[in-house]
Amino acid sequence: MGAINSIGVIGGGAWGTALALTAARAGRTVCLWARDPATVSDIRARQQNPRYLPGITFDEDLNATAKLAEVADADAILLVTPAQTTRTILASLKATGLVRGPVVLCAKGIEQSSGKILSKILSEELPGIEPAVLSGPSFADDVARGLPTAVTIAANSAKTALSLCEALQSPTFRPYASIDLLGAQIGGALKNVLAIACGAVVGRKLGASAQAALTARGFAELNRLGIAMGAQGETLTGLSGLGDLVLTCSSSQSRNFSFGLRLGEGFMASELISAGGKLAEGAYSARVAVKLGRKYEVDVPICETVAQMIDEDLSIDDALTTLMARPLKAESGML
Repeated sequence: MGAINSIGVIGGGAWGTALALTAARAGRTVCLWARDPATVSDIRARQQNPRYLPGITFDEDLNATAKLAEVADADAILLVTPAQTTRTILASLKATGLVRGPVVLCAKGIEQSSGKILSKILSEELPGIEPAVLSGPSFADDVARGLPTAVTIAANSAKTALSLCEALQSPTFRPYASIDLLGAQIGGALKNVLAIACGAVVGRKLGASAQAALTARGFAELNRLGIAMGAQGETLTGLSGLGDLVLTCSSSQSRNFSFGLRLGEGFMASELISAGGKLAEGAYSARVAVKLGRKYEVDVPICETVAQMIDEDLSIDDALTTLMARPLKAESGML
């Protein structure tokens, strides 16, 4: 592929705007698509996105549009919309007939209706377009403010992964290239599920020891399932796996952690949604993770417990009892 000079960013939320700023800082020509006309207007007129990134004025001159065709023919596209809307957005992109460069999937999730990873959906909706994935420990607010961040960019081709890294690299944004497209997606999707569990532990005031234990055992669960599915161990212990897990399982800046926090405080999932809250991505992925665990014959007790909490089949107290009452076993191989 040729040099990446222009980048289209699809998604005018906090993460999409932060990545558009990242691309601009790296010297690329950037156009950001947002569904909300008010967001487009704010970015154009004020160089701000007050709805999603309050208090931040951009040093970079961002161009924004509500017309998908205006970003579709860029050298590369960053797709930064929720995982459950990926198929719909890709179908709209295909309808423009303009897509030519790689499409970088920046959401972290698995399609609930089909159980498919997002790169598989991209291959179905845009055959012939190379998929890539951007994942890793990164909060939109940090990235938008230009704070140091490192991520993984994965593609099937090393050349594509490296080209994308070069196109987005700046003094404060450090991408690492990978050819493990599957591993980068599995780590990103499953850590969201585990973050809900950790948030629930904190919300229930069960202590830092319980939170640390759950994070560690959660990573063991993520690693087992990822390896069984064909992911590389180095990917799962890297930025898009362990790195992202540690960040997401320890901060209320994470939507998934915050969702779990409220569950731990006694709210039911249905209450949070009826109050206008969005269902965290990990809530969708939990059910899929349970199905994948059964398919690959891998034990995923934390994912199962989260899925039951989301479905309101299990209270937080019963969930804790279920996890702690599991049969004794060795943590690793024993003589």
